[in-house]
Amino acid sequence: MLVIKSLHASINGKEILKGLDLQIHTGEVHAIMGPNGSGKSTLSAVLVGNPAFEVTQGEILFEGNDLLKMTPEERSWRGVFLSFQYPVEIPGVSMVNFMRTAVNEQRKYKGEKTLTAGEFLKMMREKQSIVELDKNLVNRSVNEGFSGGEKKRNEIFQMAMLAPRLAVLDETDSGLDIDSLRIVANGVNHLKRPDNATIVITHYQRLLDYIKPDTVHVLYDGRIVRTGGPELAIELEEKGYDWLK
Repeated sequence: MLVIKSLHASINGKEILKGLDLQIHTGEVHAIMGPNGSGKSTLSAVLVGNPAFEVTQGEILFEGNDLLKMTPEERSWRGVFLSFQYPVEIPGVSMVNFMRTAVNEQRKYKGEKTLTAGEFLKMMREKQSIVELDKNLVNRSVNEGFSGGEKKRNEIFQMAMLAPRLAVLDETDSGLDIDSLRIVANGVNHLKRPDNATIVITHYQRLLDYIKPDTVHVLYDGRIVRTGGPELAIELEEKGYDWLK
């Protein structure tokens, strides 16, 4: 599904990714761990096409197509989804209108019929239950006044609505208490399918107690320096990252 070869990326002239290689198949969950400043969030930004980051070398193939030639909108329509580490508030834009627009734009791209208001509301009610999202929250502006846990649940709710092929979860466990962590992780697990894949970016092994990865990668100084099974995350929890220098 996703093939990254010798990826180099910079922001404001500073190189962050320094030759990253990664391959992910459908049906897989990959965890990417690493210290602050190693390039984890840069990788997620590059995958979704954040214009602040410049790719200076390498390639990214998504389902055999050159991802770097796609606009951020086309990447989203094709099924690349990012759950933000710090979800933004969008005052004045209701969750209902925001999500209905996003879902119907994706359906138009695929040549599918757009959903009527009734069809959309039925779908939304079904998906809300996956992350136990308060029904009152969807009638408010996007993330406005939401708690940290509600914002993260809202991200996974959006993921459920859009049913992406590749979901990138950028530190979705950041700031969550144990109950919110469980709910968010259960939502991610519920949305796993044989035809999709998930990248879980995290500092901590605790998230991986709930979301079981097939493969764990260590990103250090802009490169993948170690790859292993779930036991690698436990080793990192015990030893930290200094031993990888």
